[in-house]
Amino acid sequence: MAINGFGVTEFQLFLLRRMADYHPGLVEDAVRRLGATRASMREANRRWQAMVRAPRFPRGAARYAAVLGPPEASPPRRIGDLACTARQWALPLWPELRFEVLVGPAGIGAPVLNEWLVRAAGAPVPELRTVADLEPWGCVVDDVGVAFPGAVPREGSAPTRFRLDFAAPGADGRVDSWTADFTWGLLQEVRQGGAV
Repeated sequence: MAINGFGVTEFQLFLLRRMADYHPGLVEDAVRRLGATRASMREANRRWQAMVRAPRFPRGAARYAAVLGPPEASPPRRIGDLACTARQWALPLWPELRFEVLVGPAGIGAPVLNEWLVRAAGAPVPELRTVADLEPWGCVVDDVGVAFPGAVPREGSAPTRFRLDFAAPGADGRVDSWTADFTWGLLQEVRQGGAV
């Protein structure tokens, strides 16, 4: 499914554009796997931004269904007292992950509460015991939060970015404070000095 020639491939290029600041090499490889170029990645980003600002483009999770097709799964979620739905789509670049859009009780037209990559149901979770196990693009926010209990979520430097402060053993085995930076929920980098 696509809208005006904007479909799954273009959506993945749009996601990659926001990751290029951290790992241009990983992004270049992914762009090539999609049979695209850096110019087409920039164009996909430009087109998505224009579409979401257009008055007739669908709102809420419906905008994702317009370009990605029907969601693969729509599991219920609760956030406190709020009953939500997590609409999930498979993306070829990340077969063990799903792009998830969390919407409130009003359904597919409801405002989006969160949008990012999550681990697919039943997909193997990487074994994360030390900071050395945290490889770029190797895990998502929930993987790190579960592996290192007590992780503290924080806003990232842009709407598509997210941070976790957590304590974990470093290369020397000593537990220290760390900050993990994510783009679209996918790990980009870990640095010492989190606020945990």
